[in-house]
Amino acid sequence: MKFQLAINLERLEHGIEMEKVEAHTLDMVQMADRGGFETVWAAEHHALEMTIAPNPFQILTWWAAHTDRIRLGTAVAVAAYWHPIRLAGEAAFTDLISGGRLEFGIGSGAYQREFDRMHPGLRQSDAYRHVHEMLPAVKALWQGDYAHDGEFWQFPTSTSCPKPLQDPHPPIWVAARAPITFDWAVENSCNIMSWPIARPAAEMELYKQRFDDSLAKFPDKPRPQWAMMRHAAVYEDAADWEVPVKAAQRQLGMFGTLFSGDGQVDEGIPALGTQETLDEHVDYNLQSLNENLLVGTPDQVIEKLKVYEALGVDSFIYYASMGLGLDEQKRSMELFVNEVIPAFS
Repeated sequence: MKFQLAINLERLEHGIEMEKVEAHTLDMVQMADRGGFETVWAAEHHALEMTIAPNPFQILTWWAAHTDRIRLGTAVAVAAYWHPIRLAGEAAFTDLISGGRLEFGIGSGAYQREFDRMHPGLRQSDAYRHVHEMLPAVKALWQGDYAHDGEFWQFPTSTSCPKPLQDPHPPIWVAARAPITFDWAVENSCNIMSWPIARPAAEMELYKQRFDDSLAKFPDKPRPQWAMMRHAAVYEDAADWEVPVKAAQRQLGMFGTLFSGDGQVDEGIPALGTQETLDEHVDYNLQSLNENLLVGTPDQVIEKLKVYEALGVDSFIYYASMGLGLDEQKRSMELFVNEVIPAFS
């Protein structure tokens, strides 16, 4: 099993200095580069301090200039927020200047709040249709001259300038949870990343079943890579478990506010809700989070990761952005690189 890193420029409080967030994020990426991580992922989100990522390709360009070997991925570029010519060109340019290190992740987007601002009138539940139209257009533009007359975009004959360095194109990834997305990914030869959020192992097993079902539907298609993401934190003393778990509870509470569309957002920071509500949530109470997330001492984390490996996960995505203190995040990364990864090498 290989390892990947997902990290955001993250502020859960206005008082945190952006310069410190910037420096910390790059430090973490460079630690992953040196420590054997295969890929680092940048998200796309808008008007949210907890995920500061207005253009994932700009973030990857920044990281590319300060790393040597780690691959650089979008997780994910939101199809409905882009024009095919612009998306093809920016992705290809990132691949070119990074020496062919781009992993092209594309998806529907998460929060209705963002659609209300970036693509008014579009329901999040309908955004997968933009992905289905966007990806074939981008691939065609990467190959040469192409004209498009679709439901959402129309343009005369054009081509991507530049072309990707990787031939025929960078590896393509799709964020998948629903059966229809697993089917579409396998049919279109896309790698798959899944995120069970804070749900128990049964959720991962459900995704595995959907993955297997999709492979059976398209036996002529090669098996894509399958990656699984979880919040992750490693610590030395088992008695310290509440520190990362409480940080994750806070961040996931904000995520829940955004995902459900409830609550207020104050200058980019979502309302958290009451502690009582979080403690009573089936997935967000401290005991469930401690069990379901990838948190623990090195030995505990290794045992948890063996479950992912046995399930057939090709790459585990270490989700570092969870509201944890910056020093604790770096120490966790050190322990993961030095004591966890070698157990799977």
